[in-house]
Amino acid sequence: MTIAVTGATGFVGQTLLDVAAAQGVELRALTRKPQTARAGVEWVRGDLADRAALSRLVRGTSAVIHIAGLTTARDAAAFEAGNVAGTMAVVEAALAAGVPRLVHVSSLAAREPDLSLYGGSKARSERVVKASGLDWTIVRPPAVYGPRDDAIFELFRSARWGVVPVPSGGRTSMIHAEDLARLLLALVPGGEDVTHRIFEPDDGRRGGWQHDELARAIGWAVGRARIWVPGLSRRMLELAARGDTLLRGQKARLTLDRAGYMAHPDWVAGDQHRVPANLWAPIVETRQGLRSTAEWYRRQGWL
Repeated sequence: MTIAVTGATGFVGQTLLDVAAAQGVELRALTRKPQTARAGVEWVRGDLADRAALSRLVRGTSAVIHIAGLTTARDAAAFEAGNVAGTMAVVEAALAAGVPRLVHVSSLAAREPDLSLYGGSKARSERVVKASGLDWTIVRPPAVYGPRDDAIFELFRSARWGVVPVPSGGRTSMIHAEDLARLLLALVPGGEDVTHRIFEPDDGRRGGWQHDELARAIGWAVGRARIWVPGLSRRMLELAARGDTLLRGQKARLTLDRAGYMAHPDWVAGDQHRVPANLWAPIVETRQGLRSTAEWYRRQGWL
């Protein structure tokens, strides 16, 4: 059994490659750039706009795990191209090749499509999948962390200096990338308990994390006994986003669009979308996962 994977060179995708290798699962993975040979992985050059590459990617596979997408973009058109048209292209390639199964990685942001261009594009990508006629499952991860991540890393770097700014109030769920990767692979066989279902996985902490709780856990992970946790209003988040964009341009991590959904108070995985316990359960306890992630950052010279 070979599984086709998009987004394999990203943070979650690379973790999926590691977990698949440990499980002996064969993958065929899409990549824009040449990659080092890797046991169990067949690389296919191309991107989501390359129909011929997508055809080569999915041909003869048993399922597609569609991870690729944009979390930040310069405008609505870029989100539409990356997250909606890209998903449509994957669906069309799977249908043309007779691949029956699609596991689509969306986002909790899709629950509130009016808060951000990103969330709106993810919601539309879900509609594409639901209308596809494929045997589909949609996964909406919350905040994903772990080795290689360079988004939540910003909080680790800030914690090193004793301050972790977070949105004021509110709660969020978390999940380690390895737990997410295990779930994506576990969903591939399908079955009546997962077909045409939306799942919102997390670390097992019901009710999620208060933002200031999570900030202090990150401080503990980097070895800071005490940290300052300023709560940022939406207006302050937007001001910070403008500053980040001014400093880093298109490489900015905090954009105005991201500030829009960060200020929302409820990014907790929903009980009505829990993964069946007989199929999957998280194994990485978040405080320990944060600590091991901080150690990885140190070994790589990031911290």
